[in-house]
Amino acid sequence: MSHAPQTFEFQAEIKQLLDIVIHSLYTEKEIFVRELVSNASDALEKLRHVKLTEKDIADEASELEISLTTDETAKTLTIQDSGIGMTRAELIENLGTIAHSGSKAFLKSLSEAGQKNANLIGQFGVGFYSAFMVAKSVKVYARSWRTAEPGHVWTSDGSGSYTVEEAPDQRRGVRIVIELKDDCGDYSKEWKAKEILERYSAFVSFPITLNGTRVNTVQAVWLRNKAEVTEEEYTEFYKFQAHAFDEPRLRLHFSADAPLTINALLFVPKENTEKLGFSRTEPSVALYCRKVLIDAQPKDLLPEWLRFLKGVVDSEDLPLNISRETMQDRALIEKLNKVITKRFLKFLEEEAKNRAEAYQEFYAQFGIFLKEGAALDFTHKDQLVKLLRFESSLTEKGKTTSLADYVSRMSAEQKDVYYLIGPNREAIENGPYLEGLKARNLEVLFCYEPVDEYVMNNVREFDGKKLQAADRGDLKLSDLPKPPGEDTLTEEQTKALTEWLKTTLADRVEEVKASDRLVGSPALATNADAFMSPQMRRMMRAMNREGADAPLKVNLEINPRHAVVRRLHALRDSAPDRAALVGEQLLDNALIAAGMLEDPTRMVARLYKLLETA
Repeated sequence: MSHAPQTFEFQAEIKQLLDIVIHSLYTEKEIFVRELVSNASDALEKLRHVKLTEKDIADEASELEISLTTDETAKTLTIQDSGIGMTRAELIENLGTIAHSGSKAFLKSLSEAGQKNANLIGQFGVGFYSAFMVAKSVKVYARSWRTAEPGHVWTSDGSGSYTVEEAPDQRRGVRIVIELKDDCGDYSKEWKAKEILERYSAFVSFPITLNGTRVNTVQAVWLRNKAEVTEEEYTEFYKFQAHAFDEPRLRLHFSADAPLTINALLFVPKENTEKLGFSRTEPSVALYCRKVLIDAQPKDLLPEWLRFLKGVVDSEDLPLNISRETMQDRALIEKLNKVITKRFLKFLEEEAKNRAEAYQEFYAQFGIFLKEGAALDFTHKDQLVKLLRFESSLTEKGKTTSLADYVSRMSAEQKDVYYLIGPNREAIENGPYLEGLKARNLEVLFCYEPVDEYVMNNVREFDGKKLQAADRGDLKLSDLPKPPGEDTLTEEQTKALTEWLKTTLADRVEEVKASDRLVGSPALATNADAFMSPQMRRMMRAMNREGADAPLKVNLEINPRHAVVRRLHALRDSAPDRAALVGEQLLDNALIAAGMLEDPTRMVARLYKLLETA
């Protein structure tokens, strides 16, 4: 029976939906291509399901595929599928009333049958309306898979009504012809359509062609069994997804069913671009829902310190709102975040244990991110701290140790984990702060990066052991036995010298005392302000923070056994002026070793005076 053209008013809810879609729902208009391709994929999936039970199907021999055609002259974009199609009644139900979504009904029938198909996405009759953001008019040509049903065309400009009429000679499926608004003409250009398809629909299961050329040639590797994926396929996918030219350093491919259904493929790049001087890395693990891109750079999918990772996370559990752009359930994203982060940290633990050399190479590039996480991410702090690595006074240059290994070497008497911060190993080993601990056979971790002080102050302890800076002014060490016959100042002489130095150095020092940690050096300086270390002071000055230029507060410790200190004691009586110069120089030398001398001008002038009297 033939139907004459008939005009219908949109259901009130559809009018409201159209108004929202056209004016405010989507942040990017190009999303309409993704929506329509996703709907086409749904339609093909439904037909594949129908073919299992039905024999009499229209155009049985036609391939299951999606095709797009651009026409710059006519300013049109056409999207066609060979899927399940629609009858006249279904066109009216699915496109005229929101309550009768064809996909919604189909999903319901599957669930009632106790089946589940992870390849079904979206709700047809919802994302479809995104076409009206760019369209002057939309024509939907449809023919059902049922052989007896004729084809029809649904037409609307989105203003409030639509018409339906019979359209003979239609093939099975749906063909949507979008006549574009004047300011949306770019979507009728092949390069623009190709760019959008490659971004959002590259992994749709069915072939997608654009003006006759296949677009989606890369497989959704993350959904395949990893035993079946070759190294070449992984590398090809990494280069495609990360827009990279190198090969990945590490790879984690895993799936999980609880507490969420997740398929993930994560890559660590070869190089840390931030370390190379490039700008801060943006999150680039893309979020998919059943192979359709939801967000290429989701900011909350992973913690900030994992921003160096590339790859894909696909979860069919994502409840997406009407636009597929915004996640409704923040708690679900947080759960995804925790599951993936813990799984990646477990992977790094296995790497560190089973492939120590490769892990060390990874850490040399990306350890700075793990330190950032250890300092700031309370949720994963314990796992992260175990992954930190440092050189130490017991390791060879270039070799590192973990905090767990350090603790395993501690004696029963040792209560703290000691560390020193310096620009490099040579500076720390030649400085005065290490010698007292080495003399007591205490291992010291060497920290070379500016962020290390911040990390240690935030981590604070490991395995019940406090992390202690070995250059702190209040550091307490056990007494060392004094070698017999050693030349040293008496307690009275030492007290007299420290009091004289305090008077001579005046406001340059807070305190002067005899040191219990100096062995081969004459003196050392420690920071009298526990909250403002030299490193922190430099950092604050670089950021122009208030308080960075406050007067430096230091304590001076002297070694009563050292020849310079003993000579200074004698000199203060025989040549007090010269002794004062030596005392000042002793302090400046200690400040240089501590990295705390901020202005060398006075020191240079004083050195010339000392040279005159030499």
